[in-house]
Amino acid sequence: MSYIRTISGEISSNRLGFCQCHEHLMISKGVPYDRNPALCIDDIEKSKQELLQYLAAGGRSIIDAQPVGCNRMEYELGVLAKETGANILCSTGFHKLYFYPAHHWVHTYSEKKLADLYIHEIEAGMFVGSETCEPNDSCSLKASMIKTALDKEGLTDRYQRLFKAAIKASICTDAPIMVHIERDSDPLLLLDYLTVRGVPANKLIFCHLDRACDDINLIKKVVGMGVFAEFDTIGRFKYHSDAREIEIIKELLADGYEHQILCSLDTTRERLRAYHAEAIGLDYILKTFIPLMRNSGIDEKQIHNIFYENCVSALAI
Repeated sequence: MSYIRTISGEISSNRLGFCQCHEHLMISKGVPYDRNPALCIDDIEKSKQELLQYLAAGGRSIIDAQPVGCNRMEYELGVLAKETGANILCSTGFHKLYFYPAHHWVHTYSEKKLADLYIHEIEAGMFVGSETCEPNDSCSLKASMIKTALDKEGLTDRYQRLFKAAIKASICTDAPIMVHIERDSDPLLLLDYLTVRGVPANKLIFCHLDRACDDINLIKKVVGMGVFAEFDTIGRFKYHSDAREIEIIKELLADGYEHQILCSLDTTRERLRAYHAEAIGLDYILKTFIPLMRNSGIDEKQIHNIFYENCVSALAI
């Protein structure tokens, strides 16, 4: 029987419920904040308020996509899960190297050492305090997936070391690999790189394709190989309108990719209403975007698949 690994323990797949597959609930100050002040979400009471509003609107589960050593707040995420009852799924892995200081261990650890670290976080518990020192101390809270990032730098030696570690960890644990896809990168090249090395396409979630790829035919090629496409340019009007987002989704639905679409918000501090009163809030999809989907002709079965069934398929062990 399949199950879902959450920060609070394993649950049966039928308990996942409505899920947004790429969010950020807690991020401490560090290099990400230095690069972009919106990448600090460190007030646990405000994040709790945001999460409770999401649950009240019909949400049940959520993925926090901040990886180890990149200002992930492990204990706080555990508290949020305990105090709200939400199913929170956490991430190990790595982000763009742009988000790490020059002396960080992510630059020097061997492929094996990284793989062992990712496996430990999934099977034994996440490491704490690893932004400023090596990951030595761990807790009982476990990660669920392996976050990775494809930068426009491409598969250079330093990124290949990181991806090879993620591949080993995924094959060992059956955990999915989530990939941040950067604009001007080559997702098809990465897809070939991962699958040739033994990762099934259906264990891959490629994120941000709706804003990283202007050519929808490229997106279709990716999902045509069996990958899950995670769309999160929702309520992000500096990129495009929600109407355009729905057009992208409807074109994929029309071509038969109903079971490979995931949706989320990829929240930052600036997009959470508890932090900024004018922000859209974590419940935006439930309260605003799904009604727009319905009004556009997307039917209830398709909506259910995107936010319920597809999430189980992507995340189940």
